[in-house]
Amino acid sequence: MTTHTARPVHTVHPSPVGDLLLTGTVTPAGLALTSLCLPGQRGTPAVRPEDRDDRPFAEAIRQLDAYFAGRLTRFDLPFSPAGNAFRQAVWQAMDEVPYGRTTTYGELAARLGLSRAEVRSVGQALGANPLLLVRPCHRVIGADGSLRGYAGGLETKRWLLTHEGALQPTLL
Repeated sequence: MTTHTARPVHTVHPSPVGDLLLTGTVTPAGLALTSLCLPGQRGTPAVRPEDRDDRPFAEAIRQLDAYFAGRLTRFDLPFSPAGNAFRQAVWQAMDEVPYGRTTTYGELAARLGLSRAEVRSVGQALGANPLLLVRPCHRVIGADGSLRGYAGGLETKRWLLTHEGALQPTLL
């Protein structure tokens, strides 16, 4: 009897916001994406060169390219991010923020039935999101409309929101 174990894999893919690091686990059922990181992002997982394998990421790369080309507004990928029950609930609520729209930390907390005192916890859960772009934490902004923290950097957050039409491009 052969035992199939999960195999960690990663790839790097160029994008308009820089090289994206995608990590995942391959099982007999296929790839489950575990993280998507942007250049300079804090908390980027360590990867081993011998675990690089571009092939399992073909569908993820197809969808990312379609997103950056303006042809995809919602990702449909199997993923398996690590996170406790609270983080998972916040990330699932964030998934419901539509392309081209934004929400605030307070609105997200209210949607989850949380108190004003728990808004900071929502921000911390968003900051721990390992699947940038795929899970759209860039669509969460401050109550005053300001761009607040983003693991990929505020310039990247501004670029993504402008790309999605949620922010107007600024004239220089």
